[in-house]
Amino acid sequence: MSTATASPAPTTSAPTTQAINPKLIIPFVNSVRNVFMTMVKVKTEVLRPIVKGEPTPSYDVSSIIGFSGDVIGSVVVSFQLSAAEKLVASFAGMHIPASSPDFADALGELANMIAGSAKKDLGCVCSISTPSVIMGGGHTIARLRDVPCLVIPCKTEVGDFAVEVSIKQINR
Repeated sequence: MSTATASPAPTTSAPTTQAINPKLIIPFVNSVRNVFMTMVKVKTEVLRPIVKGEPTPSYDVSSIIGFSGDVIGSVVVSFQLSAAEKLVASFAGMHIPASSPDFADALGELANMIAGSAKKDLGCVCSISTPSVIMGGGHTIARLRDVPCLVIPCKTEVGDFAVEVSIKQINR
């Protein structure tokens, strides 16, 4: 089994038909800080968001949450595997091997808490899906074509992760 190491997300932007609304991003920045400080007990440095140009993965393990209603799209929380292992251990209070179904459940729950906390501050009516978790480097996540993806890079003492926000508000 080979180990893939994903590089940080590119900073070039892909052509899009819609601008990114900062009011849809700020709740995710705040949510990441809150969830990781209170639930994982790990201080997280949130770096300046960048537009993701290519549909390549940021890291090795990704938790995906879909949005529907007045806001549509997806949010992906993508982790370096080594960081994911340490963050899950801190969150669960014990070591959980990456091969365990509980490991994926814990990562899905972290994404669920980030998305759920941000959802309450979006100022509209929307629903979030049950999380899906993809394990393994080199995966690609398809997104809505007309919605840009903004990557919120995050650093912790145990490793890096990123929150990829690709949502838009629907005018009804």
